[in-house]
Parts: sequence; structure tokens; C-alpha cells
Amino acid sequence: MIHHPIPPFFDKDSKILILGSFPSVKSREQMFFYGHPQNRFWKVSAAVFEQAVPQNTDEKKDFLKRNNIAMWDVIGACEIEGSADSTIKDVVPNDLSFILDTADIRAIFVNGKTAEKYYNKYTKDVIGRPAVCLPSTSPANAAWNLEKLTDAWKVIREIAHDKT
Repeated sequence: MIHHPIPPFFDKDSKILILGSFPSVKSREQMFFYGHPQNRFWKVSAAVFEQAVPQNTDEKKDFLKRNNIAMWDVIGACEIEGSADSTIKDVVPNDLSFILDTADIRAIFVNGKTAEKYYNKYTKDVIGRPAVCLPSTSPANAAWNLEKLTDAWKVIREIAHDKT
């Protein structure tokens, strides 16, 4: 069983929560989300907010904070081979309640179908909130190029910067 080593990233000003499935080997090594250079999360989110692509963990944290984004994963522990979502089994979900109790999360988004599957199975009914599934930024999602991903992910921008 591999336990999720990365703490959730959020603060009281977070307005959207983006959930992946479980961190890749590279992300676990770097102790922050979307650490594999082939994952397009940082390029897509930077394009959505029309900002520079963050290059290191401090810049990534600043980017998330500046754009009111909370981040974590659906799965808290599981059996997994390498970074392959298809090998995930024996899932223990993360408890999102302390994020939702602290921040004014207006929308929850999941990054890809695997995150959606486990969110719907373990989390949705517990917290009583649906999640919007966005196309995965993983390089395994080769059908979606950077431009198509960016267009699909633009839905997060309005919610993240809503001042009401």
C-alpha cells in the first residue's frame, strides 16, 4: 500500500478544488502535484489564466494561491504499479472535509476519468457535491492537444476569480 505523501494545497481564499487521482512517481519524489515534465497541467492552467508557466514548486504554489486554486487527489492510499492509473486497486479515499470546512470552495473539478471514477465511487455521496470532469492533462491522453485542453479547462477561470 502506498500512502499519499503530499499534503493538500489550499487556503481560506481557495474557490476551486482540483483533484487528480493519485500522484505519479515523479510527483511523489518532488512532493508536489504534477511533477512529471510530460504532464501538461501547469502549461494548461498557465494558459487558462494567461500567466507564465510556473517552473518550480514555489512558483507553482504562488500560481495556485494567486488564482484561488486548491489542489489534492481523490485517493489517499492504494496499490499502484509505478504511475499507471490502470493498476490502481485497494483504494482508500482522501477526506476532503477539512478543505471544504476551511475554504469557500465553489466548484470541484477532477482531472480526468480515473479521478472522476474514484470521486464518484468514494467521495461524491459523502460530501454531497458533484465534481466536473475535465479532460486529463496526462500525456496518456494523447487525443487532446494543448489547445483543446486549454479550451476545455477555461471553465475554471471564471469561478476562480469570481469576487462575489
